[in-house]
Amino acid sequence: MRVTKFIFSLFFLIISTLVFSQDIYLNRKTQDVKDIQILEQKAAARTMNFRANPNTENYDLKYHRLEWTVDPAVEFVDGIVTSYFVAKSDMNTITFDLTDNMNVTQVLQRGVALSFVNGSDDELIITLPTTLLENTLDSLTVYYNGVPQNSGFDSFQVSTHAGTPILGTLSEPYGAKDWWPCKQDLIDKIDSIDVYVTHNSQYKAASNGLLISEIINGTNTTTHWKHRYPIPAYLIAIAVTNYSVYNDYVATGDFNVVNYVFPENLANAQNGTAITPAIMDLFGSLFELYPFADEKYGHAQFGWGGGMEHTTMSFMGNFSRGLIAHELAHQWFGDKITCGSWKDIWLNESFATYLTELVTENFDGDVAFKNWRNEIVDSNSWRCVTNSPNGSVFVTDTTSVGRIFDGRLSYRKGAMVLHMLRYKLGDVDFFQAIKNYLADPNLVYGYAKTEDLIQHFEAQSGEDLTEFFNDWFIGEGHPSFDLTYSQETTENLRIRINQTQSNASVSFFETPLPILITEVGGTTQLIRLEVTENNQLFILNYVNDVVSIEIDPDYHIISKNNSVTLGTVSTILETDIKVFPNPVKDILEIQVTDAIDLESVIIYNNLGQKVRQVSSKIEQISLKDLSAGVYVIEIYTTQGKIIKKIIKK
Repeated sequence: MRVTKFIFSLFFLIISTLVFSQDIYLNRKTQDVKDIQILEQKAAARTMNFRANPNTENYDLKYHRLEWTVDPAVEFVDGIVTSYFVAKSDMNTITFDLTDNMNVTQVLQRGVALSFVNGSDDELIITLPTTLLENTLDSLTVYYNGVPQNSGFDSFQVSTHAGTPILGTLSEPYGAKDWWPCKQDLIDKIDSIDVYVTHNSQYKAASNGLLISEIINGTNTTTHWKHRYPIPAYLIAIAVTNYSVYNDYVATGDFNVVNYVFPENLANAQNGTAITPAIMDLFGSLFELYPFADEKYGHAQFGWGGGMEHTTMSFMGNFSRGLIAHELAHQWFGDKITCGSWKDIWLNESFATYLTELVTENFDGDVAFKNWRNEIVDSNSWRCVTNSPNGSVFVTDTTSVGRIFDGRLSYRKGAMVLHMLRYKLGDVDFFQAIKNYLADPNLVYGYAKTEDLIQHFEAQSGEDLTEFFNDWFIGEGHPSFDLTYSQETTENLRIRINQTQSNASVSFFETPLPILITEVGGTTQLIRLEVTENNQLFILNYVNDVVSIEIDPDYHIISKNNSVTLGTVSTILETDIKVFPNPVKDILEIQVTDAIDLESVIIYNNLGQKVRQVSSKIEQISLKDLSAGVYVIEIYTTQGKIIKKIIKK
């Protein structure tokens, strides 16, 4: 989701410093990019302390008939909501989430009025006439009206465009209860809905699903939309104004993208949305066909910069390619499979951000895709994820709108974690694992947690990804790599890699690390080192003379402040060989790591005379017969020679 509106209040000014934007097409103006995700902040600023209400856990929603009468010039809703539900346990009351200021006039069950309590703790509590037994299907209808209690961004808002009124709703994450009685629980999707919007006939109404009818009655029209896929409350939306409507045809799947746009923006919108079928075809080829093709996909223009991925009908503030790609990507990642908690928001937003850049990769080429990664990984841009030493993709504080929808972490860092996983596993396993995730019968049109995604990546690749996700998804910050290399003879290139971490939450970031080797004459070789521990030594059979080495030139890994040093064999071996004690009295110990083998040791006195030579692989040398003084010890290994000084007591 991406949206912005300028709200002139001190609260907005404080909150807005926490979040910048989602990523959109690189050629957009900087301000347009920065505007993208204020929506997510403002949509929930007042309601962020709301949780899935434990009082709504005793039933499973099956169906809503949603009837709303609205005037886009007036901030008011008159509604009738019929709900079908199955009792999960014996129940005598049923509770819906509804803000206290909404006025419930009556509740009927098959024509019989029920008693209810409305106006306390944002709940509508309805007393059932008899105990409803577990696993029993029942229904009731709530009649209500009022001025939705909005804050910040507004979940139900009226404004104007070119002097014409427009009404739009946006309920992510907890705003649905501001304007209709609902159950705000991500994991209890409503199986199907019918939406009836009654409005003045000069307007058109956009909503979820398939347009069934537009019935005129006097000066009013009732527009009927039908959606027959599971949907959470926050993705149900309406927009009403004097829309112009046109279609973009999608040959793959044989359906239309239905566009509801402001008449004054018709030409610009037609030019912008024309790319949608091509993007949809790309996502279909990479993952699977559009998941709601038997209904529609659509765009409805509304009064904010940015957009929101309402199922089958994204609400759009503009028609840039990046915004179109981002909101369309959400139809798979967020709408078909919804994050099971706000801790897992990256399953929605990181995927949508990365898919936007897959459009860059496939439409603009590798250079443009690399430029995006450069800006994300290591640049002075405000979009760079390494500009701060802290921060995890995983959300621990779901009371903070700014943290849930943090552009640096939930969007851009999460997108780069996906790219790193792609680099680690390879394209075949990466994309097939995602296809398997989208086709998982336990997840399809339902919800998922991060663990569900990990299981599919592990099953497809055969790799244990515990360490990867502990480091890059749960852990904070990023690494810096220090590479030292030496090539004193050809056919033997030694590379030593050390790492420091920007945040103490990760002791070591394990990763495949790409390095670019430049040889005499300008020939280059790109190789990949599997870095699993600090001070790791790599010994390569390399026949050509090396001029330089560069770490991750194509920005596949999240890192910053990397350095490369040309060293000697001694500097490379220094940490692999320990000589102790020093000073020594009787027995000198020589300890080497598993990476090398000891061949021989020669000891010289301060006159340069050889006083001891051990040709075997002995790691203990007796110095009892040597006089006190300073000695030089040459240690020969299979990987080269190192010289150290020792003091004999």
